[in-house]
Amino acid sequence: MNLSERDKTRYNRHLLLNEVGLCGQQKIKSSKVLVIGAGGLGCPSLLYLAAAGVGTIGIIDFDKVEESNLQRQVLFETKDIGKNKATCAKQKLDSLNPLINIIAYNFALSNKNALDLFTQFDIIVDGTDNFTSRYIINDACFLSKRPLIYGSIHKFEGQVSVFHFKNGPSYRCLFPTPPSPESTPSCSQAGVLGVLPGVIGSMQCNEALKIILGIGDVLSGRLSIYDSLNASMTEFIIPKSNSSFQLSAEEFKTFDYKTYCTQTKNKINAISLKKFNSLSKDAIILDVREQWESPVLNAERLIHIPLALLHVNISKIPKKKNVYVVCQKGIRSQKAITELQKLGYKNLINVEGGLLGNRS
Repeated sequence: MNLSERDKTRYNRHLLLNEVGLCGQQKIKSSKVLVIGAGGLGCPSLLYLAAAGVGTIGIIDFDKVEESNLQRQVLFETKDIGKNKATCAKQKLDSLNPLINIIAYNFALSNKNALDLFTQFDIIVDGTDNFTSRYIINDACFLSKRPLIYGSIHKFEGQVSVFHFKNGPSYRCLFPTPPSPESTPSCSQAGVLGVLPGVIGSMQCNEALKIILGIGDVLSGRLSIYDSLNASMTEFIIPKSNSSFQLSAEEFKTFDYKTYCTQTKNKINAISLKKFNSLSKDAIILDVREQWESPVLNAERLIHIPLALLHVNISKIPKKKNVYVVCQKGIRSQKAITELQKLGYKNLINVEGGLLGNRS
């Protein structure tokens, strides 16, 4: 797609870059990017995608602007409260760059419409904040063979990665199954530093431009974590899973994602460390720590099985009497109980906070 004289003037700083130049800017102008969610992550992504000259940008969001959004959703103003986010974002971006095409979809994304929508775009940017949407987006990207640029934020920390890029890992390689709803509070429940989505959303846009231009090292197979309090970046490798959950296109459209992602997990009974220390000598205790960890328990009926070896030592764990499961801070013990519950155990009690919980 050829550049007009106005294009050349507007994108002059791109044209000066050897890695972009005239050919690269033409690629940007020819590209089509869909941004799902015009919220904290979507706003900065949309601003920089539009400013960069991405030829067609889709925005899907059924929500309305609220005053509490204005702390971080930088596309909107006080006068926009009550307006649909997708429609309002289109108006702002049209004003920013009238040389590109902005399409607003003011309805909710679902597994009923995702595939038809995704096939109209080259790249999908995920700016959502719930697991139901993230699994729908991931599975739709797998089926439509579209790269997915993932971002998430929580309090002072953000994450970015690229999935489904050149047969790379998917979101399900990072999270094979949805976490329990109570373990993953949203921004409205836990809060978020206002500037953080600006950082993460801009990083998502950067990955989109790298893919379009075919330059740099795309963040595929790697999870980049930004800590805003320490101004630090940490990176983890995401291995590709060979047992990834997969649906056919027809199965995808009828799958109940809401129940799949929000169903309440089996309840875990728990006691405090204080009550644990006052248990009788005949209490059965399952210690899932490693052998070298302290403090050492000297209970008479102690079963010591490190978490990683749990499944090969199932026969050692009774099912008919209460078993108190313990570790250092109550995290591994909770995981152990979750796994054992799948095998029919209903007699397990977690030592909440673990042996060191009251010292942290």
